[in-house]
Amino acid sequence: MTRDAGPTPPSERIVSLDALRGVALLGILLINVWSFSMPEQTLLNPTVYGDFTGANYWAWAFSHVFGQNKFITLFSALFGAGILLFIDSKEEKGQDAVRLHYRRTAILIAIGLMHAYLLWYGDILVAYGVTALVVVAFRDFEARQLAGVSVVFLLFLPVVELFAAITLGGDAIASQWAPAEAAIEQQVATYRGGWVEQLDHRVPSSFSRQTTGYINGPFWQVGGTMLLGMALYRWGVLTGERSAALYRRLVALGVVGLAITVAGVVFIEVNDWSATAALYWRQFIYIGSFPLAGGYLGLVMLYTRWRPDGPVTRGLAAVGRTAFTNYLLQTVIATTVFYGHGLGLFGSVSRVEQLGFVVAVWAVQIVLSVLWLRRFRFGPVEWVWRTLTYGETQPMRNPE
Repeated sequence: MTRDAGPTPPSERIVSLDALRGVALLGILLINVWSFSMPEQTLLNPTVYGDFTGANYWAWAFSHVFGQNKFITLFSALFGAGILLFIDSKEEKGQDAVRLHYRRTAILIAIGLMHAYLLWYGDILVAYGVTALVVVAFRDFEARQLAGVSVVFLLFLPVVELFAAITLGGDAIASQWAPAEAAIEQQVATYRGGWVEQLDHRVPSSFSRQTTGYINGPFWQVGGTMLLGMALYRWGVLTGERSAALYRRLVALGVVGLAITVAGVVFIEVNDWSATAALYWRQFIYIGSFPLAGGYLGLVMLYTRWRPDGPVTRGLAAVGRTAFTNYLLQTVIATTVFYGHGLGLFGSVSRVEQLGFVVAVWAVQIVLSVLWLRRFRFGPVEWVWRTLTYGETQPMRNPE
């Protein structure tokens, strides 16, 4: 196999796409830090643990309104686009693109399984990999057809949850919404313990998320969003090829998404955080995330077009080019800080302190990514992934 048959060289990468991926990767930590540092149940109901007043409430509100479900939506769309980008690139080189996609995806799933069971139950790589095996079947669809199938996928969850809200009310999620205090305390003790003790929660939680939890949620949401990303790639939206006017319209759409998300917070507050209200509140989160993610897309595209070689663009693009490495690095840093085999701060960090941690990690990752890519072509995990995918060692260092 020649070098030309390998990964896309840095000189041919789309900077705006990399910068957008960098924004999504960094933004995901705003929400992931909740499950890194607090009991899993706080992802569904933030009132079940920790101080939820004053500055800590507003720290949660900021992350929820601007981050929850928005950056993962953006990242999922980019992953879908990446599937087509990969296949198009390999077909242009006369390679068996689908076979390489399956091999590449199997490696992703294997890394995700290790990530989930050895480090953190919140892994998304397995869900992405399994879903990628399905959505690749739609690779030859036109953009409009991809968008149509995407809508079918994306409507499944809100329709099911609204049906549950109407027929069952709060009973549908009562046990998850208001977990027993003993279960919360047990989880805190588990993650303040050593790595072996942590397996008591991490293994069953990971297994549940990858089986029934996956079928009942991520398959539809991630799958639909990947298909949407594939459509946006075909339309040239994610590659920065469309007019500035279109991206400005996306920014305006983002304001609508912001309003929907804020309205959801008002709704759940007015209804005293009841389980029944939560089923409706989740629809505000879900629906609002798509236009707000679109707003972020528009902002990044406009900015990178305005400052294509600026330090912000280059910093975000560097993070995007090393997103796989940076995703796993976030886990390594967070579990070292919060889990018992490290500093053991699990369950004792306020929401304001969580935001401070996030900003610190952002700074570290941006600087490290820029410095790393000055010497190397890929992030270390990206290099391993590509080497295994192509079956031969990829050149790592940048040419002098």
